[in-house]
Amino acid sequence: MMMGFGNRWWVGFWCATAIATLFSSSVARSLDPIELAQVEVNSQAVEYLNQGLQLIQMGEVERAISAFQESARLGPNLAPASYNLGLALRQRGDLQGAASAFHQAIQIDPNFAIAYANLGAALLEGRNLQQAQDYLQMSVQLDPKLGVGHYNLGLVQKLQGNRTAAIASFKQAMVFSPTAPEPYYYSGLIYQEQGQLTPAMERFRQAVDKNPEYAQAYYAIGSILLQQGQLDEALNAFRKAAEANPNYGNAYYGAGLVFIEQQDYQEAQRVLAFAQKLYETEGNQQWAMMAAQLLQRVRELEQ
Repeated sequence: MMMGFGNRWWVGFWCATAIATLFSSSVARSLDPIELAQVEVNSQAVEYLNQGLQLIQMGEVERAISAFQESARLGPNLAPASYNLGLALRQRGDLQGAASAFHQAIQIDPNFAIAYANLGAALLEGRNLQQAQDYLQMSVQLDPKLGVGHYNLGLVQKLQGNRTAAIASFKQAMVFSPTAPEPYYYSGLIYQEQGQLTPAMERFRQAVDKNPEYAQAYYAIGSILLQQGQLDEALNAFRKAAEANPNYGNAYYGAGLVFIEQQDYQEAQRVLAFAQKLYETEGNQQWAMMAAQLLQRVRELEQ
């Protein structure tokens, strides 16, 4: 009942180095005095760069994009301008434009580890796995402590079917980004796919310990408990998933399966109908159809 990948991490610097998820908060960067001494840059380019950073903090993404574009035009050797432009374009949803900007940043500064990581993340989202892997490996070679690089590399390796390598990458991400729940969650998915339910459950519980609002992890916990026949516990996990994200269709679908096992067909119909509606709203026709088919079978059982 898994619905595929949810999160890729993006990194940025809006003012200081930090990590971000697929895109949760990103942080951009400006030039410090040491960097200014190392490269000759147009002072106006720096002004536009700082203006863009301020606009991002104000939520003015389009104006920030314009500022970063002007900064990059005036300062073609100013890697942070292209990098921050990439972050802003990704925030707007322009994946191709973001990838181009990140690529420009690493052309200017071949040692820009976080730019490699974000370029790899963009290629990962576009399912260009081999190129994504190449850039992500470069990011962790340049900065072995870059947790986001290890995490995204793990996602690529998982999609490629290289589970052993993916687990190793996720473990590295746990070391260098210890508060992030995603490496635990995706490690758990791999263990679950392999039928190793005990380590899978451990990883999922660690994920919700890191983030008590992690709906997908609660759903994964519920799916294992359901498989083990622990119906009340499974239902509780699905309820927590719905509380964490009321629009998460899987939470209601999972609850529907529990109610079917408990022969509570009225409740099963109620939650399955809601799951179907949520799937339709998000355009997930495959799962909407599955929910509709299961709902029909429940109605037949009740007759």
